[in-house]
Amino acid sequence: MSLPLDIRSDHKESSMGTLEKQLICPICLDVFTKPVVILPCLHNLCRKCANELYQPSLFQVGIGGRFRCPTCRREVVLDRHGVYGLQRNLLVENIIDVYKQESESPRPPPPKPPAEFNCAEHEDEKLNIYCLTCQVATCSLCKVFGAHKNCQVVPLPDVYQQQKAELSDRVASLVSTNDRVQTFVNELEALCRNIEENSRIQKQILCEKFDRMSAILEERRKIMIQQITSEQEQKTGWTQYLLQTYNEHVDTNSKLIQAAQNAIEEPEMASFVQTSKDLIEKVGKASNCFTLETLDPDYENMDHYKVDFDAEERVLYQLDFMEIEEEVEETPEELESEPEPEPEPMLTPEPDPEPDQDLKSEASEMMNPTPETTEDTWEQVDACGDDRKEKNSLSTSQVVTLVLYFLAFLVILQRIWGNIQCLICI
Repeated sequence: MSLPLDIRSDHKESSMGTLEKQLICPICLDVFTKPVVILPCLHNLCRKCANELYQPSLFQVGIGGRFRCPTCRREVVLDRHGVYGLQRNLLVENIIDVYKQESESPRPPPPKPPAEFNCAEHEDEKLNIYCLTCQVATCSLCKVFGAHKNCQVVPLPDVYQQQKAELSDRVASLVSTNDRVQTFVNELEALCRNIEENSRIQKQILCEKFDRMSAILEERRKIMIQQITSEQEQKTGWTQYLLQTYNEHVDTNSKLIQAAQNAIEEPEMASFVQTSKDLIEKVGKASNCFTLETLDPDYENMDHYKVDFDAEERVLYQLDFMEIEEEVEETPEELESEPEPEPEPMLTPEPDPEPDQDLKSEASEMMNPTPETTEDTWEQVDACGDDRKEKNSLSTSQVVTLVLYFLAFLVILQRIWGNIQCLICI
């Protein structure tokens, strides 16, 4: 059973007062100041107060000392550390922290006494009836002698119960509406999450598709560049080979020309005659056996590697999402409502007045077939092939039937022969 608010607050204040008395230092008569030391007699002191209580002389510094507890007068023996050698009481320090927090926290205001509503005209009379005409609460004297003597009134508790029930119903309706709205809000939140998730998935798929297309384009680019590079290397290699060959030929001929010129300038005829025959043969041979390699006029042209990607660019600019076509299923009622096709009247074939012309036209079509006649011819051939297949299938089924009949006939003959042997044995 919970206590009233005022009783609980009084109890709390008394508890805080009792706690404060337990946390008073016997020297400074105030709440303990941290750090708090505990004496061997289990009493507590502020370290500052204990230090003021124990003042060693010059001859006692560093050798310990003695003093008496201010609470129980018991003698406390200190070591060479003095007051700082006493142990701290951490429990009391934590209690002091909690006490200070509770003391500094604002206290709740005392509860207001319930307001009493009295009549404005008759101050000593309480409001105990309700005027239905004026829609106000009033007292009995106002009904008997006052301004509401001609009004219709009812007891105030009845109106209180009625309006309280009406307000409760309205609140319940509002709570139900709020629950429906909250449910819709939850659905909208889930819808937003689903939209975000689906959008993320579609973005990922779209990026993968574009990455795939980029990879294909990059692969094609490398292949086409490799083709150009291969032809470039082939032509460049052949040109470099010809260049090196003809450079060597030019160098050889230049040396031969220089030797011939040196021989021509030789003043000694005997020496010239000895070397001229060999030089004449070499120069003639070099002049006659020299042939130039003929290259194509457009050997250096690489225009056959031109590309035209205008159509592909237009297709790329037209990239878009797929259009999902909704399939409209026909209902049975619509199918039933469709009128049945009327049978067409049978027309008797009329004799062709010009059969010779038709035969001539067919013969000309056979001699000069058009695409349409060719297609009709192939259709007829396919139809003939289907007929043959059907005939083959029928013949196969007949063969199987005959084989079964033959086996049955053999079984019957075997049984008859067995019966005949039995009769012969008897």
